[in-house]
Amino acid sequence: MSESLESYSPILDRDLADLAVIDLGNLELNHLNIEAALDTISQAAAKAAGTAKLAIMLGGEHTASLGGFRGMKRVHPDGVIIQADAHLDMRPDYEGQPFTHATWLHHVGEEFGFDRIHQVGLRSGDRAEWRLARGTTAWSSTELSLPTSVRERIEKRPVYVSVDIDVLDPAHAPGTGCPEPGGMTFRELASFLYSLEGLNVVALDVMEVSPNVDPANITAAAAAKLVREAILLFAAE
Repeated sequence: MSESLESYSPILDRDLADLAVIDLGNLELNHLNIEAALDTISQAAAKAAGTAKLAIMLGGEHTASLGGFRGMKRVHPDGVIIQADAHLDMRPDYEGQPFTHATWLHHVGEEFGFDRIHQVGLRSGDRAEWRLARGTTAWSSTELSLPTSVRERIEKRPVYVSVDIDVLDPAHAPGTGCPEPGGMTFRELASFLYSLEGLNVVALDVMEVSPNVDPANITAAAAAKLVREAILLFAAE
């Protein structure tokens, strides 16, 4: 869908034509078990984070973000994560499986510390997840914003931003696995992205886009435009 977008952002007054943007291609994961797949993602993410001003991953099942954050942490040990998502994704396991889209952030907390996690746009999760989020994370909110005090705590630490496209209302992103009513518009999500200017964002992903259930490509178009704005916001000089 990026081919249907202009390379120029009128909001940022910046153009992709002025940047060196490299597509590192797809990762072939179908033949791997989950642990091996996450390790493959982690290695690729570390390579991208070590060479690019901004590393970007597109997906796909949100578990991949665990591999992405692991890879970023190899290069930026002091890194923190900002998750924009309808769901908390903090269950210790889901339907008997330890690694799923509903558990990946729990693994981030266990491996690196829940105080590295900042969550916004939340509106769905079980009771235990909400208690865990409210009691252990650096910030968890139903609002799509970061208070000044939270930004000051992050300061210049490296930031990994993970966007689950279902943070958008299903009217704006029907092509996703777990649509959750009561979400944000694209304009609101873009405004949140712009609000992160000034933070040291070194990596970003946009996940859970499922074009096969969205024949109008509304969701893919939103994801592509969000990625364009992210590149121009965080990678331009």
